[in-house]
Order: sequence, then C-alpha cells, then structure tokens
Amino acid sequence: MNTNNIFPSGFSPASRVWIYQSNRPFNEQETLEINEQLQQFTAQWNAHGAPVKGWGQVVLNQLIVLIADESQTTVSGCSTDSSVRIIKSIEKQYEVNMFDRLLLGFIVKDKVQLLPMAQVAYALEKGYIDENTIYLNNTVLTRQELDTHWLQPLKDSWIAKKLGVKA
Repeated sequence: MNTNNIFPSGFSPASRVWIYQSNRPFNEQETLEINEQLQQFTAQWNAHGAPVKGWGQVVLNQLIVLIADESQTTVSGCSTDSSVRIIKSIEKQYEVNMFDRLLLGFIVKDKVQLLPMAQVAYALEKGYIDENTIYLNNTVLTRQELDTHWLQPLKDSWIAKKLGVKA
C-alpha cells in the first residue's frame, strides 16, 4: 500500500507525528467534516504565539494523522495539549474511541481491521492474518518514521518478536 501521495510534501523528516486510530471507520460525510475541523485547527495551530506548520487529515478512513514541522517553531506542551483537545472533541462528536492502544490495526483486503492484542496469535493461527499482513505501527514519532516504518509487514514489527513469528 503506497502512502506517498497521502502525506504532504515540504515537511522536514524530523517533523513530529501523532496517529490516532478510531475504533470504527468514518463514513464519507464524517471524513469531510473531520478534515475541515483539522484544516481549521492546523491553520491556527500555535506554540507560544508562533504559528506551527501543521497538517492533519483522516487517513485510510479510520486514522487521524497530525504532523507538525518543528524546523521553524518547536511544538510546546500547550500546543500538544490543544491537538489532543481537538481529537477528544472529534471523539465525542462522532462517538468513537481514538485512544484505545490495545486495538492493533492491520490492512486486510485493503481495509483497516482492528484486533485486540490478545487475539493476534489466534488470527495468525487461523490464517486471518499472516507474517506479510501490513501492521499499522501507530507509535511512529517523526515524518521520516511515518514514511519508512508506519506500514510494515507483521514479521518486521515488535508484535512478531512478542509472538515469536519467524521472518
């Protein structure tokens, strides 16, 4: 799955990244509304009064990705808090959970499928996923990691080591 055309160019590889995974896909109308809110948020994103070069969008119908380029303005604790506030607001508005870290995302048949960590071994055993299934590594912290380590085959992820999956 190629994500090169999803994310904006012109952001430093060291740009900070936050990925929030919804517990359900957003429909087309919700995606349009959320993208509008994110666009408004990033247009006025500030750190101690200085504008932050930011970007935010719904990706793969189920994730919200925020990027802040810190090459001009460093993101402060307050500006990070403001980004969490908009995600919590979206969570309430659309009755979704954006902070469940126990649900792991995989790309199965070109769609995001969520599995609780406790069910990953079972899903592997039953053939629902395999060592080449794409895992959404939502722990990436920079634009460079987003480009290189966000979508990775299960066999290359930390889960493989935890479950003893052979590469």
